[in-house]
Amino acid sequence: MSSQVLGVLCLLCCCEAALLDRRLPRAILAGAQNLTSATNNSAETPCRGVPLDFAFVIDSSRSIRPRDYEKVKAFILDLLQFLEVGPDATRVALLQYGSVVQSEFPLNAHASRAEVERAVRAMQHLASGTMTGLALQYTVDTVFTEEQGARPAALLIPRIAMVVTDGRPQDTVEAVAAEARRAGVQIFAIGVGRVDMKTLQAIGSQPHSEHVYLVANFSRIQTLNAVFQSKLCGGSDMCEMTDHQCQHICVSSPASYRCKCRLGYTLNTDGKTCTAAFCAVTDHGCAHICADLAAGYECRCRPGFQLNTDLRTCSRTDYCDLGNHGCEQDCVSTPESYICRCKKGYILRLDGKTCSKVDHCGDGKHGCEHEAVNMEDSCVCKCRDGFKLRPNGKSCKRTDPCAAGPHGCEQEHLSTGDSCACRCRKGYVLRPDGKTCKKVDHCADGKHGCEQEAVNVENACVCKCRDGFTLGPDGKSCNKTECGTAVMDLVFIIDGSKSLGPINFELVKGFVNAVVDSLDVSRNGTRVGLLQYSTKVRTEFTLGRYASARDVKEAVSRVQYMGRGSMTGMALRHMFQTSFTAKEGARLGVRRATIVLTDGRSQDDVVEWANKAKNAGVTMYALGVGKAIEEELKQIASEPDATHVFYAENFDQMGEITNRLKSGICQDKPTYADPCQCDNELSLTCLLEAMTLRLENLERQLRHK
Repeated sequence: MSSQVLGVLCLLCCCEAALLDRRLPRAILAGAQNLTSATNNSAETPCRGVPLDFAFVIDSSRSIRPRDYEKVKAFILDLLQFLEVGPDATRVALLQYGSVVQSEFPLNAHASRAEVERAVRAMQHLASGTMTGLALQYTVDTVFTEEQGARPAALLIPRIAMVVTDGRPQDTVEAVAAEARRAGVQIFAIGVGRVDMKTLQAIGSQPHSEHVYLVANFSRIQTLNAVFQSKLCGGSDMCEMTDHQCQHICVSSPASYRCKCRLGYTLNTDGKTCTAAFCAVTDHGCAHICADLAAGYECRCRPGFQLNTDLRTCSRTDYCDLGNHGCEQDCVSTPESYICRCKKGYILRLDGKTCSKVDHCGDGKHGCEHEAVNMEDSCVCKCRDGFKLRPNGKSCKRTDPCAAGPHGCEQEHLSTGDSCACRCRKGYVLRPDGKTCKKVDHCADGKHGCEQEAVNVENACVCKCRDGFTLGPDGKSCNKTECGTAVMDLVFIIDGSKSLGPINFELVKGFVNAVVDSLDVSRNGTRVGLLQYSTKVRTEFTLGRYASARDVKEAVSRVQYMGRGSMTGMALRHMFQTSFTAKEGARLGVRRATIVLTDGRSQDDVVEWANKAKNAGVTMYALGVGKAIEEELKQIASEPDATHVFYAENFDQMGEITNRLKSGICQDKPTYADPCQCDNELSLTCLLEAMTLRLENLERQLRHK
């Protein structure tokens, strides 16, 4: 017995075992049994099915072990034996995905099966996440485009995508898979191991019995070769075998079919019937509206227009030109009739035809002190000689005495009857000379009630607090800031991923400013820096940028939402390597703290850089909202979890934990990383300098108590 026949019998046994496990459809067993009857000559030559545009979409996540990854490559190489690869035959593309999508080669890259096989053998395992939805989106947007080698849709070359995965996607697949199917892509979904069958059915095309497969492990994936040999070789014409009910044309594809309409018709939403669309495919030349008829089309005009003798163009119907409107002054055509209108200064009489002049002063309600004059648009008031109209437009006053000569007023002057008087602007009072002005001291009477300082401004006396204090709600008393004179270098790391949305991102900015309000922000007090991250990290401002809470809060309000992925680990790395450097304003011997805010799972590892920061003396606080992962928050935060990990179910509840977080920052005991390794004389000098800076910080705090 030949080795090939032995291999076929083994495949048959595997398929029967799979049927007992209820993991494979009976189509696999049927395909394997058919294969046993094939001759050696047919196995040596690839089948000649219809030409395809065929794309392999391969899961390359870290959960796939190296030996299993090689089995996937062997599975692809076996399937290639069933395809006649070439520019005018089947074109093959391959991409693999993890946390990102990596195109190995497009449809127009290789002109022979041997070239494709070499490229498959050369591809390397990505070993990262499982972004299946991202891979499907890339397949729709890029792989099946004419620029990447896909043939025009008018040629009716079937577009096939084979997705192989071993785990649950980290993103959604339903919408993008449906988009791909609507675009004419036929999807086969192959799951290995503990893949959720609902996920596979959301990916694969209908019917699921022909497009969705699940095997127990990667060793069993080879059992699918027999099934796909019959499908890819195009052995059956689905249009002939199926009651397709297509009104016009049925087009077969491997294991399926689709309906198509003749020229001049479009396919309805039921995917079966067709509607005449001569207007859409014909150069009809209609100026306004083209209307489809059962056997052609006709041009029509919009309301208020009539079709010209060329049966294409339209002209407006002008009812005024008919000469029977009877309007005394103006006639205005409307789409279906006409109206009469009067010229400016006239109004239309009740007959709707004639006009009368408007007397705006006739009702006696003008309120003019001297005279009322009827104008074209209104009734205006007028004063007699020697008077002028006041700003109210009604009453009159004598001509301004101040205009007659120099008045000598320092600031303002005012006519009073027959004389000119001086007056001062707001915040000033007139001196006894009646000409000059002096500034009003609103604080001079001592009744301001300010607890610490009183400042005279233009219109009032306002209270002010010394450094380290904030003004109370009464505007007079002073309260010590929640953190008092605490000194630290504090860096916020806020999630700017697309899952937040612009509204929630504004709430995050409000949270940052609420924490800043509790700090003594200054050059010698607390310094604040801010990072935003999505699929990249952006330094919004460094520790050394702003020296007051007001400047920090204004900078936060200007931060623009990024709205992409969620690479928390990358942000922690940037913080550890860059944010706490002297170049960005960090100080030696000063307590260092970081507040990380996220609303979901990170797309990369957070443990390594979080631990490095904590080991270097950075106190880590983790705030999670919504779908944030508790275990990931604990990996980021310092111990104990009770005072360094915070969670809110949604962004509206963030205010409930803000006070606890502010209290924790103010009361937490600082930890310091050793700035130097004391193994030589120079390192001892460095350590002494660090201790000196630390003592200076303690003295500064004592002076403010």
